[in-house]
Amino acid sequence: MIDKLLASAGIATVPTGVRMPRMNSVIERWVKTLRAELLDRTLIWGQAHLRHALREYERHYNEHRTHRSLAGAAPLRVRPQPLEPDQIERLAIDRQDLLGGVIHEYRHAA
Repeated sequence: MIDKLLASAGIATVPTGVRMPRMNSVIERWVKTLRAELLDRTLIWGQAHLRHALREYERHYNEHRTHRSLAGAAPLRVRPQPLEPDQIERLAIDRQDLLGGVIHEYRHAA
């Protein structure tokens, strides 16, 4: 039943392999993060709004959000260089709010 519903939406299902516990863990971790950081804090108004929110979160997750396993880098961004002491003294940060303030992105001000 669910396979037919997903297929009608253009989504291909991939069955979990036998005796492959790590196969599910990656997507389960991503879904948990998505729920905690976006969906539990957002009132979704419809399918178009959900798609917009998911696209924006995916961009944020891959291009801006830091990941501990990547030493503070995002998957699609180069690893940040350590700051020198003189840079810390005159450090200016700009904050950009996304999705009505649910997500915050911070950047060094020029």
